[in-house]
Amino acid sequence: MSEIKDYIDLKIDEIKLRSTQGLSDAMGRLATGLLLVGLLIIVLGLLAVVLIHWLGELTGSLAIASSIVCGVFLVVFLVVYSQRKRLFRDTFVQLFINIFFDDDKE
Repeated sequence: MSEIKDYIDLKIDEIKLRSTQGLSDAMGRLATGLLLVGLLIIVLGLLAVVLIHWLGELTGSLAIASSIVCGVFLVVFLVVYSQRKRLFRDTFVQLFINIFFDDDKE
């Protein structure tokens, strides 16, 4: 009877270790992703300012240049929004399946 209890305790410890490893992998990827998204936002903001000034010189109006850049970002947003399931949900589901149920790491 003692061997069964020891076996169950070992299985519980294994589950805890796998969960801890999976969560730490997920949190590391989340932190990296957030950092990269933050940097991407800064780069896109600076790029938008540069494009507005450049188009402002070409068109002679910062208002028109701002509208053009806003329109470009709106089109990109609509494309990403229309593809959100394929881009985000399916990707994250596969990521978590790989993290929590990948037995190849043993």
